[in-house]
Amino acid sequence: MRRDRAARTGPELFLYERAFADCLERIELMQRRFARSLLIGCPDPGWPERLRSVCEDVDVRDPGELFAQSARGSTLVEDAWLPPEQVYGLVLAVGTLDTVNDPPLALRLLGHALQPGGLLIGAMPGGETLPRLREAMRAADLADGGAAPHVHPRIEPAALAPLLTDAGYANPVVDIDRVRLSYAALDMLVRDLRAMGLTNVLNARPRFIGKTGYTAAIESFSRGGSDGRITETAEILHFAAWAPGKPATTLTV
Repeated sequence: MRRDRAARTGPELFLYERAFADCLERIELMQRRFARSLLIGCPDPGWPERLRSVCEDVDVRDPGELFAQSARGSTLVEDAWLPPEQVYGLVLAVGTLDTVNDPPLALRLLGHALQPGGLLIGAMPGGETLPRLREAMRAADLADGGAAPHVHPRIEPAALAPLLTDAGYANPVVDIDRVRLSYAALDMLVRDLRAMGLTNVLNARPRFIGKTGYTAAIESFSRGGSDGRITETAEILHFAAWAPGKPATTLTV
């Protein structure tokens, strides 16, 4: 629903584009060309064509129906699908794995779809994403006299490599891209998050923040700003791991 709303209103792509471009560059540096790949998470319909620089055939999937349709793909939720067996040499997942209900199951299913020696690579928001916003929400709850979850739990960097290993992958690699964002006000950040489909995805909806809480959130978010701007941080976790076994036949660049 969040991704469909972003698609209807016009998605904000700057963080998605940063993550995708970084992943694509990492794949290109491997000097391998894959026969078939799976791209999961595609808010920009131009991405599949760019991925064809390293892959002959690209299948596109997205949790959001409208993003999937725009990219001529179909919908997929990583922990709720029946994967084909050993079809893909490459699976690229951009910005979606942090929202699944069962990340270990999602990783195992993706591994089932990979050929022996196939590559899983991707990016997702990490546990230290948007600390100023989370602090503002705590201030709002305190002012309103209650507490509620406003964001879904995210994976910490130190936990991601063990998750990949436990799911059966070999040689996992994880690194962090911390992106500094500058905003004049809290509502501008929230507007961008809505346009990215990155607002609260929890089924258990928190109560609405009252006027007192909203004022407290604005004051908390603005505290410590400089020259009328507030710096927020987006933590992007980049990861790569390989399915066990010898690589299937690939086309060398």
